[in-house]
Amino acid sequence: MSSKLRILPLGGLGEIGKNMTIFEYEDSILIVDAGVMFPENDMLGVDLIIPDYKYLMDKRDKVLAVLVTHGHEDHLGALPHLMQDIQAPIYATPLTAGLIEAKLRRSKLPHDIELVVFNAGDVLDFGPFTVEPFHVTHSIPDGVGFGITTPVGLIVHTGDYKFDHTPVDEWPPDFAKLSEFSMRGVLALLADSTNADRPGWTPSEKIVGEGLEKVFQEAPGRIIIATFASLISRIHLVADAAVKYGRRLAITGRSMRDNTKIASKLGYLDIPDDLLIDISEADNYPANQVVIMATGAQGEPSAVLGRLARGRHQRFSIKEGDTVVFSAHTIPGNEEMVHRTINQLFQRGANVLYEQVADVHVSGHASQEEMKLLINLVRPQFLIPVHGELRHLRQHAKLAKEIGFPENNIAVIENGTPVELDEISMTVLPRLPGGYVFVDGSGVGDIGWPVMREREKLANNGFFMAVAVTNGQGNVLGKPNFVTQGMVDRKEAEELFIGAEDTIARVVKNSVGAKEKIENRLEDAVSRYLYAETGKRPFVRIIVNQVIGEPVAA
Repeated sequence: MSSKLRILPLGGLGEIGKNMTIFEYEDSILIVDAGVMFPENDMLGVDLIIPDYKYLMDKRDKVLAVLVTHGHEDHLGALPHLMQDIQAPIYATPLTAGLIEAKLRRSKLPHDIELVVFNAGDVLDFGPFTVEPFHVTHSIPDGVGFGITTPVGLIVHTGDYKFDHTPVDEWPPDFAKLSEFSMRGVLALLADSTNADRPGWTPSEKIVGEGLEKVFQEAPGRIIIATFASLISRIHLVADAAVKYGRRLAITGRSMRDNTKIASKLGYLDIPDDLLIDISEADNYPANQVVIMATGAQGEPSAVLGRLARGRHQRFSIKEGDTVVFSAHTIPGNEEMVHRTINQLFQRGANVLYEQVADVHVSGHASQEEMKLLINLVRPQFLIPVHGELRHLRQHAKLAKEIGFPENNIAVIENGTPVELDEISMTVLPRLPGGYVFVDGSGVGDIGWPVMREREKLANNGFFMAVAVTNGQGNVLGKPNFVTQGMVDRKEAEELFIGAEDTIARVVKNSVGAKEKIENRLEDAVSRYLYAETGKRPFVRIIVNQVIGEPVAA
């Protein structure tokens, strides 16, 4: 009996972000992508979330390569963490490799990493796998999908894609390769589901160019454009418009400056030297001769645009007559921060344009008609929707059924759910244990959901602490010391302390001889008291110091 191919998604299925997929055949493993996800509003203090790849930890010697589809953080951002544990070469196209190299250079890895550059159209051999990268259009140049020939059949992984016939880099999708795959026979298609709930076709990046031209024609003063640091095609469009309308371009935000340098060095951006100015020089030019590109399109408080909106940028500030453009789609969960930033910019006198009111952004992902076309082009035997929340994956499956794809040949799965394939069948196995791995400062995986819940409780209800001294015989010696933060004002706190003191004295008296730890009984009682008085459930901590006998008076 022949072995089966196992496909195991470790990220990107059931969520937007931290994409990572394992392809395993006998003793050989390929990894496609290793991305990060940005924390949601209830993940307080968390910097990033990376895939839970402990499945690989006892199989590290089987990993033949890590293949990266393109240069966005949700596909390569976790590489510095993954490569701490995996010693395998990374394969990427030239621009993606340049971005990876810069990222790894800033990381303190315990061993050297081999970074291999390939181009769309190459053929790569890894043990039982033959990989054929094919060009796709997305919102960053040099993106690819992978045709992976395995002993059980051909697997096509699209990566992030849309069918843009007029991309900024003038390099359309490789329809011919997709058709060739179809002629060979595709066992399974793993296809991007991000826009499965958007009807029609995703507009071309050309639409954004036309929208930005209108902004340049009409803006009376400075133009400030916020987008993702890795959205190289958008930087390209802004630079072209700046040349056409006689504006100097300042790029601010370290990540955006670094990515611009890498893309320019590799030939993916052609920005005239005399076009670029440092942000410190912007005030030396008339306002209608300056355009600034900045990070912060997701409303991040620490990014350039967030600091401008709050008046906390050290080198320049928003002025009356500025036009601020949000040239990015709001990531689900970030709506509140983005809307707050837009409102603050309006308050400072700027005119703010965003996706809902102007043609200043288009998605980099296929919409429904493109997704149907892909299925009909590739004609796979099995379909596995990837890259999306569960609602997107299910909608993708629904679209496939609408065009006649057999329901039994579609696997809607989430992270940690293995799928096994042979030449004629697909089996979905029980989901493996796993979850989010939080990056919190220098710690990776050191905290989990219990800590998140504690932080949420602190943020919502505050903190109440008491230190009491007892003699072990049911008496509290002196008055407890109280500390409270984020609960009530000082006057109200003084009143609460009186009742808390009585509660502590009562519980200490009634706890003589009790087996339960006194601190636990006190925390429960004080929590109930505080809830009765304030309707809040703060984080309560009681510390009891016990002395032997009564203290001797001085």
